[in-house]
Amino acid sequence: MAAEATRLCDCLGIDPGLVLSAAWLHDIGYAPTVADTGFHPLDGARYLRAHHWDDEVCRLVAHHTDAVHQAPTEDVGDQLASDFAEVDGSGRDVLWTADATTGPNGERLTLDERIAEISERYGRDHPVTLCMIGSRDVLAAAIDRVGAACR
Repeated sequence: MAAEATRLCDCLGIDPGLVLSAAWLHDIGYAPTVADTGFHPLDGARYLRAHHWDDEVCRLVAHHTDAVHQAPTEDVGDQLASDFAEVDGSGRDVLWTADATTGPNGERLTLDERIAEISERYGRDHPVTLCMIGSRDVLAAAIDRVGAACR
């Protein structure tokens, strides 16, 4: 995913520094020693903030792949929104695109292939699968914006 984020940053002519850091760290909230609320974007961003990472990296991790609309409860969604302002722009689109089009072994996938891979790995009714399906349109829009700029 980080390699794809780097490629996309190069294509768009943006500095990969903060985006690449977020790409490497975006799933850190899954680590058992980091997990707190059980929602890995929020847990990871809080961990990074506590360890003095750049605020934009924390915000990118907090909101990666449309996290604000994937929060498991309203309370967790409210915490995410109040703790970390959303990031707009090409850096966010690159991070979302890289995450939504890179498989677990680094293979490049279409968004629909990625959703199918997640469904196969987790199960059709798993929250991760349902969230990806629910965020499909906003993820597709980010992918389209990056793709249009990289043509």
